[in-house]
Order: sequence, then structure tokens, then C-alpha cells
Amino acid sequence: MIARFLAGVIVVLGLVAPLAAQETTADRLRAHLYAGELAEGLAAMEALEDDEARFGLGVFTLFSGIEAMAQALCRHGFNPERGIAVGPFFGMASPDEQGRVPEPLSYEDLRGYISDFVAAMDAARPLLLAASEGEFAVEIDVMAIRVDLDGDGVAGEAETIGAFLALAAQTGERLDMGSGMAPDLDMPVHVFAFDAADAIWMAGYSQVLAAQGDFLLAHDFSAFFDAALHRLFPGAGLPMESRPSTGSLFMERDSDALLADAIAMVHTVNWSVIDRERLIGVRERALEVLDLSRQNWTAILAETDDHLEFIPSPRQTSQFATLGVSKETVDAWLTTLDVAEAIVRGELLLPHWRFEGVGFDLSAWVEGAERTDFVLLFTGLDALPYLKEGEIADAESFAAANAVFGGSIWNYALWFN
Repeated sequence: MIARFLAGVIVVLGLVAPLAAQETTADRLRAHLYAGELAEGLAAMEALEDDEARFGLGVFTLFSGIEAMAQALCRHGFNPERGIAVGPFFGMASPDEQGRVPEPLSYEDLRGYISDFVAAMDAARPLLLAASEGEFAVEIDVMAIRVDLDGDGVAGEAETIGAFLALAAQTGERLDMGSGMAPDLDMPVHVFAFDAADAIWMAGYSQVLAAQGDFLLAHDFSAFFDAALHRLFPGAGLPMESRPSTGSLFMERDSDALLADAIAMVHTVNWSVIDRERLIGVRERALEVLDLSRQNWTAILAETDDHLEFIPSPRQTSQFATLGVSKETVDAWLTTLDVAEAIVRGELLLPHWRFEGVGFDLSAWVEGAERTDFVLLFTGLDALPYLKEGEIADAESFAAANAVFGGSIWNYALWFN
């Protein structure tokens, strides 16, 4: 009797155990994302060969690059709000100290971090595009994704995407100073079924981020670093912290110091171009972002399902109550991409407020500029060599976008990439 009972138990366990062990690739992907175990997640995906795993490879590579950059900056006390939100004149109280002593930061250190970040984004791009050739739909609660931002080995409750977006929204509102330009980061729905189209979207965003890094690396911004970046890295030993600010001119010490640093920041945005290939590469990345956005919409419009769509087609259900997608929305966005591409290529000139009948050739500036000085570009001197006659962008060029998106254009741009 006992023998038969034990045999029956063994048979039952033999049937149940495989069912309990059948953890899907999507389950493993989610578990590592929600635990902030990016390295472990990457290793797990490398050991698998299905479409979800290929998507996971791209996702974990992308987030690992972001995490590495965040940790590097955190070691040096990166805290723009603590560095900027000081002084009663600006109406913002400085937040509490984090309790960590920042490591000294050098200009060479920062360039190295940016270079590594660009390389990580470029590593993620082909993986995500390869994943986009497969068929999958991985449900992910984006607010539950964790990233070990401070590098202490644990991705805590405060290091979820949800916590980051909440903090960014609060900080944006404070630093926006009532201008209304801060994007709305509210996400009423945060579980999406990420599919092949979304892999293309992520690949595009990897290049948006890489382009910004390459733009900086194409220039010598060391004077800007010395004069102003103690505002972003307070306590990291930058030159303007070598002596405490004790005097005042107009208001009180902290507000006057912030005003002086703002002037120094503008004054030192006069960056020599030291890597022409990187600067031209920024233009090529911008063109790729535009092309990937088109590919993204081609994939979205070809979808026949309607399940927790991150970016829906006009036939699918939008998860955002205030951001709908119609045929007019898609058409306006695609038209805007065409206009943007013409500007990047220099086929459509940018208007300059100071000069009539001529426009600014952005592509020629990328290929020929010896420096980037935003003040002199705006006031006219540095724009002169790149002014020419031709078709100039105007309000009509963006009429379709203005008619459809209106005041929500920044929210749609952030969403659509």
C-alpha cells in the first residue's frame, strides 16, 4: 500500500514539476527587469534563442548602458536640483543632502563616461533591430522596471522608472518656473505589450541619446566644464568650488552666485570643434532616427492585434486618455518627419530672425563650422558663412503638426520619438 502510494506521488510530481518549471522567457525577462538585475538578465537572455530573448538582449543592453552612465554621474554627486535650486529669489528650496561624499570629477572623466555611453547605445541598436524581425509581445509594467542608479548593488524602491518619472515631473515643475514648457510625464496606464514595432522605437531612442553624446564629444567644452558644471556636480571638486562664495551684488549670496554662474555658462558655450567625424555623425544619427520612426509606423500600421499597445495605430486602442492616435495624427507626424529630414540635409533652410531672403544651411554648418557658439549663431555673426538663398522653413512647413498636435506637440514628440 505504502509502495503504491509513494509511486503515485512520484508520478504526480513527475507530471506537475515540469509544469511548475515552465517559466517562459517573458517571465524571466520581467523578473530581472523588476529586480534591477540587468547583468543577470542579459546573461539569461544570451542563453536563450527565441524572439523574446532577442528582444530581451536589446532591452538589457540598452538599460545597462543607461545604468552605467547614471552610476558614473552619481559617484560624482550629480544633482542638478541641489546645484541650481538655491536662493530665495528663485523661489525654490534646496533639497536635503544625500549623505554621500562625491568623488572628484575631471573633464577627462566626463568625456570618458559619455564615450562609454555612446558605445553602449550603439551596442543596443543592432540587437533591437534584429529583435524587430521576430514575432513577440512581452507584457511589461514600465513603472516597475528598476535600475541601480546609485551603484550600491541594490535597485531599491526609489530606483524604479515610476519613482524616477515622479521625481522628474516634480523637478520639471519646479525648474519650469511657470513657463508651461515642462513635458507632461503622467502615465495613467503603465503595462504594455512590447512587440516588434516597439523594438524599432527603442532602437530609435538609442540613437537620440547617442547623438547627444556625440555632439558633446565633437567639441572641446572644457571651459564650460570649469566655469559652470559645479552646478550639476556640487561637491565634486570643480574649479569654482575651490573657494566658497561669500559676497553679493544685487540680492543675496546664493542667488547672486547662481546668476553669475548662469552668465559664465552662456559665455563659455563657445566650443571648438575637435572631432569633425563625430559632428557629421550627429547629422547621420538624426537622419537614422527619422528613418526608424518611419519604420516604426510601418510596423505599427501593419499590426492586426489590439493588446496593450504602447503606440497604437488608428485601428488600435490608445492606453492614454489624453493622447489619441488617428489617421490625421499619423499623417501629420510622417509629414513632420519629411520636413525635419529636409532641414537636416540642408534642402530646407532654417529662418534667421535677423536676415531676410536667406536661410541657415544646417548641413553646411555641420560640415564646416569650427566652433559652436549659440550666442553668435543667434545674434548672426557665426551664421553668416552658412546663409544662402533657397526654400526657407516657415509656419506653413509645420502647419500639419500644429493643426493636429497643437499644444501637445512636445508630449507627442516624446512619445513617438
